Amino acid sequence: MSRKKFLMWTFVLLLLSVMSLAFAQSPASDLTTPQMSEKMKNAINKSLETEQFAEKTKTAIKAGEEPGYLGIPGAPSPNLILGLLWAIWVGWLFSTIGAFGGMMAGIGHITVFGLGPYAKTFGSGNPVNKLVVDSIRVSNQWLVGFSGLVSSINYFKMGRLVLPIALCLAIGGVGGSWLIPELTAGKISFKAYIGYFGIIVMVLGFFLLYDLTPKGSASKKEAKAAAAAFEKSVKEKKDSAEMGVKLIEANQKFMWIGVALVVASALWINLIGSPKIVAYILVFAGWIVGFMIGTVRFTFYGVEFKFRAFIPVIGGIFIAAIAAFLGIGGGFLFVPFLTSVAGLPMFLVAGTSTFCVLIGMIVSIFTYMVGKGILVSWGFIGMELIGIFIGSMIGPRTSKYLPDKALKILFILLAFYVGIRYASQGFLGYKILP
Repeated sequence: MSRKKFLMWTFVLLLLSVMSLAFAQSPASDLTTPQMSEKMKNAINKSLETEQFAEKTKTAIKAGEEPGYLGIPGAPSPNLILGLLWAIWVGWLFSTIGAFGGMMAGIGHITVFGLGPYAKTFGSGNPVNKLVVDSIRVSNQWLVGFSGLVSSINYFKMGRLVLPIALCLAIGGVGGSWLIPELTAGKISFKAYIGYFGIIVMVLGFFLLYDLTPKGSASKKEAKAAAAAFEKSVKEKKDSAEMGVKLIEANQKFMWIGVALVVASALWINLIGSPKIVAYILVFAGWIVGFMIGTVRFTFYGVEFKFRAFIPVIGGIFIAAIAAFLGIGGGFLFVPFLTSVAGLPMFLVAGTSTFCVLIGMIVSIFTYMVGKGILVSWGFIGMELIGIFIGSMIGPRTSKYLPDKALKILFILLAFYVGIRYASQGFLGYKILP
C-alpha cells in the first residue's frame, strides 16, 4: 500500500471513530441501556419530556458509563458480598426478636448501598425517582418476607409459634393496612411524621423496660414461668418441640376464613380498585368472623395461656393503623403487644411476630410487583435472599441461648436508638444519633 493510500485510510478511520464517539455520547441515546426494562425506559423518556426534570435526569444518569442499579448508566452498583453479609445480619435480627427487619433492610438499601441519595438526585416527583424508591421498598419487603417465611417454618417446627394469635393479628392487620391509608392519606407533613414515628418507638421501648421491673414482671407470672422452664430445658439440651406450643382450644377454621376475607379485600382495593364497596364489605366481613372465633387456649412448657380472639384482632387493627400511618412494617409493634398485652415470653414472640409480618409482606409484594409492575434488581436481591436464608436459619437456633431478659434488652436498645434518632430529626431538624 502506498503512503498516500495509507494516510487516506487512516484519515477515514479517524473520522469514523470521532463520529462514532459523538454518537455514543449523544445524551438521548445513551440514557437508556439494553439491560433496562421497558418501564424504566419509559420513566426516563417521560422525565426528559418534562422541563422540570430533564436537566436533573441528564445529570444523574451518566451516559456511556457501566450500567448500575436497574440498568441505569452510572447508578450505584451494590457490592454483592456486602449485600450477602448485610442480609445475614437482617435475617438474624428479624428472626431473633421478630422486629426491625424492615428498618435494617431499608438502612442497607438506602444508606449502606447508596440507593436513597441516588434516587434523590433525580428530584422529587421525577418518574425515575419514584421508580427507584418503589424498587427499594419492594426490595425491603422481599428480605423481610423471606425471613418471615424461613423463620416461621423453623419456629413452628420448634413449637415456638402461637399460630392462633398470629392469625388473629393478621385478620385485624391486613385489612387495616389498606383501610387506614384510604381514610387518612395526606393528613400530616413528612417532618411531623418522622417525629411521631420516633416518639411511638420510644414509648414502646418504655413499655418493655417497665416489663423488666419487679412490678411489671409480677403481672406476667405465666410468661416468667414458661420462660424459666424453656431456659432450663435448653441447659439440659432437651428437644423444645416436645414441650412447645400445644393447642387446647382454638377455632382455626374461622381464623383462616377471616384471613382469606381480609387478604381478598386488600387484593381487591390494590389490583381492581372499583367499586370500593366490595373491599369494604370483605374487610368488615373478615373482622366480624374474627370476633366470632371465641376463646383460644394453649400450653407452653406446661404453662397454660388463655385469651379471647377478638383482643389480637383489635390489636392487629391498631398496629396496622400505626404502621400504615408511618409507612413501615408492623414487626416492631407486634413485639410489645405480644409481650405486654398478650403476656407471652420472648421465646414465643419472635416466631409469632414473623408469621404476622409474612402474611402482610405476601400481600404487599404481590400488589407492588403484579399490580403496579414495580422493578427489583434480581441479581442483587438473589444474593441478599441467600444471606436472609442463612441469617433466618441461625436466628431461631441461637435465640434459645439468649435469656428472655436479654432478648427484651436487645429490643429496648434498638427501640431507643431508632426512636431518639427519628424524633430528633422530626422535631429538631437534625439527628442526635448517627
